[in-house]
Amino acid sequence: MAGDILTDGPHWGTVFLLAGRRVMTLTKADLAKSLMEKIRLKKPRKEDQQILFPELDYTAITKRRATNLVDALFEIMKKMLEKGEQVGISGFGKFQVKFKWARKGRNPQTGDPIILKSRRIVSFQYSPKLKEKINQETGKRE
Repeated sequence: MAGDILTDGPHWGTVFLLAGRRVMTLTKADLAKSLMEKIRLKKPRKEDQQILFPELDYTAITKRRATNLVDALFEIMKKMLEKGEQVGISGFGKFQVKFKWARKGRNPQTGDPIILKSRRIVSFQYSPKLKEKINQETGKRE
């Protein structure tokens, strides 16, 4: 199972086993593929067949366009976080930049004391809706 790629249903990405638990990584390519499947664009003009079959009135988004959308989304998020602003995604959570002061630490290999520099980190706080959804999912399995 380690390193297997899932390509069926809503589960995209690479699955790894970490400490006996399944850990899935979702790549930008996986997000673009998901967008291609879910987003349908309305065609600008109607053809005769589209009157009889309304499902032909829509076309799938191209891979290039889906990739550009995903890249643009992440660029916007990166720029906002670089400015120190928080990025909130409704129903999912918020990413925010936090400052960590310099502090004393230890080198784990030698045990020597060192000073860890002050830095900015990105933290994620999940939304109550996401927490509820995750807990519903685990409740169904038991």
